[in-house]
Amino acid sequence: MSDIDQLCINTIRTLSIDAIQKANSGHPGAPMGMAAPTYDLWTERLNYDPKNPLWPNRDRFVLSAGHASMLLYSMLHLSKVEAVDHDGKKLNRLAVSMDDVKSFRQAGSYTPGHPEYGMTTGVEATTGPLGQGIAMTVGMALSEKWLAAHYNRPEFKLFDYNVYAITSDGEMMEGIGSEAASLAAHWKLDNLCWIYDSNNVTLDGPAGWAFSEDVGARFLAYGWNVLHVRDANDLKQVQAAYQGFLEEKSRPTLIIVESHIGYGSPNKQDSNKSHGSPLGADEVKLTKKFYGWPEDSSFLVPDGVYERFSDTLGKRGGEAHNKWAELFTAYKAKYPDEGKQIDALIAKEVPQAAYDAIPTFPADAKGIATRESASKAENALAPHYPWLVGGSADLDESTKTNQTAKEAGTFRPDSRGGRNVHFGVREHAMGAICNGMALSGLRPYGATFLIFSDYLRPAIRLSSLQELNSIWVFTHDSIGVGEDGPTHQPVEQIPSLRAIPGLFVVRPGDANEAAEAWKFAIGLKKNPSALILSRQPMPTLDRNVYKPAAGVQRGAYVLADPKDGKDVEVILMGTGSELYLCVETYEALAKEGIGARVVSMPCWEQFELQDEAYKDEVLPPHVAARVAVEQAATMGWEKYVGRNGAIIGMHTFGASAPLKSLLTKFGFTPEKMVEAAKGQIEKQRAAGMKAAAE
Repeated sequence: MSDIDQLCINTIRTLSIDAIQKANSGHPGAPMGMAAPTYDLWTERLNYDPKNPLWPNRDRFVLSAGHASMLLYSMLHLSKVEAVDHDGKKLNRLAVSMDDVKSFRQAGSYTPGHPEYGMTTGVEATTGPLGQGIAMTVGMALSEKWLAAHYNRPEFKLFDYNVYAITSDGEMMEGIGSEAASLAAHWKLDNLCWIYDSNNVTLDGPAGWAFSEDVGARFLAYGWNVLHVRDANDLKQVQAAYQGFLEEKSRPTLIIVESHIGYGSPNKQDSNKSHGSPLGADEVKLTKKFYGWPEDSSFLVPDGVYERFSDTLGKRGGEAHNKWAELFTAYKAKYPDEGKQIDALIAKEVPQAAYDAIPTFPADAKGIATRESASKAENALAPHYPWLVGGSADLDESTKTNQTAKEAGTFRPDSRGGRNVHFGVREHAMGAICNGMALSGLRPYGATFLIFSDYLRPAIRLSSLQELNSIWVFTHDSIGVGEDGPTHQPVEQIPSLRAIPGLFVVRPGDANEAAEAWKFAIGLKKNPSALILSRQPMPTLDRNVYKPAAGVQRGAYVLADPKDGKDVEVILMGTGSELYLCVETYEALAKEGIGARVVSMPCWEQFELQDEAYKDEVLPPHVAARVAVEQAATMGWEKYVGRNGAIIGMHTFGASAPLKSLLTKFGFTPEKMVEAAKGQIEKQRAAGMKAAAE
């Protein structure tokens, strides 16, 4: 190892140590132990331009072991990565300045405790929960293969990037990592390299307390190329391993790197403490002394370090980016249509033709399930939206999310351009892989039954946290599943999804609302959406009688008002299959001369973004008699019905029985709705009389 290499590696270590010590919070072990392999990767291998960090063909580096965040922040700082916004516009500052390093984990800095995509330029993914990061890299690697298959030409190799991730003992234990690794091998993603920091330490203590398997043997069984580095500080071993990855052409690669937590201080006895907490002032000095570093220095970057990063990563990445930009210009001249697609993909634009292709459905008393009508909408728009890619967790026939056009195809090792992705029974990994695809410019969707959304919850949450436009398609949305029973009947899932900030939950009430739901979902640029669809058919409303389904675009809208100009006496609110229950109740009340308004509320989140005038127009404050109905836990509806309003919903788990008997058992009938509506009207009349008397 040359002197400048050792100087740079020790700078990475000491910057990390100092930042964590100043914050009195953080994890110094991995930044110390993995400094050398990370340094070599960045300076000798990574195709990355610090001046243009969103260059589409850049190599991706993901710190999946996000607790080691100071390792990444040190690299971003020393490489002088420039900050840009989402569109690549330069912000005239460094992504991570020295002030940010000194403000690690403090308010207002760009160095939060775990790296956050969108906050800190150069962070390719938000990787807080262990396992999510490595699973997202599978989506990134899949995306490179897909982009190359679609857009590369013999004389134009636009997409050929690699994806690297640093992973940890903890991630080798998490189930999502196993699911993702299995798929990566099945898809033969030879552009994917996981660098496993094998240090035998977890937060509780030695990893051996709970972890004794042969990780390498497991990955060999998956079908990975497995390489070993016995000493993280031996750059020759490290370099040989990276070269082994670059030469592998049929398998993803796992490099097992044996590092030592707290490396550098032979006096350190409590190795677990050095992993999960600051070293302490005395130990910092001992560690720096071991490195041959000035013991009383703080945040020192010696002469030559910045230059080393500039002369290696900066020079190589800048040249590669410039060459690619010239290639892309020539590509667009020869292949203008494909060039426009790539530009639109990067800008997250949706072709207008995709919107225009979404169908409308004629009135139909028998109707169809919204999983069916949503499928028709998806398959109509998909040919005009070529980078809409996704699939289900082994449930294509049930979720109806398979793209049926002949040219859509299936993504396979021998067919990289397929738009249908078969994830197998791997809901956890599917969610994260979809997010990795979104981070790479594709428009992903992942589908399963609503009850299994619980398996995707960390990925759904991260899609919102990262402002990704992933589309989650959930069918079998209620006790309408019937005989499958309470294990498959979602009750609490809809309100719990609504609790995720930034996620737009859309539960359409008929075929035209389902079509509008897809139109709404593809229009989102920085928000994920969850389409909640039914297995059972529901009538397609006659839009010559009832208001247009375009109201879905505002989240909630007036579907029907009292006949013959009567005043609104009661408001009936519903979503999904219960919307028609509101319509039946409305008709029954009309026969008795009672004026009811029906409000369809498919997307609360979008409704809340409307101005107060519109919200008051839909839900007039002076009409206090209100009934809401939804085959889900009732949490949240009180906001719309008021403290004294009526909510017909689920207060227990469901049951195994035919649908009709379940509806009667749990009160989802016109009779119960009429009773509730009349009760509300009487309650409000009584309250009005009391107020007048007083």
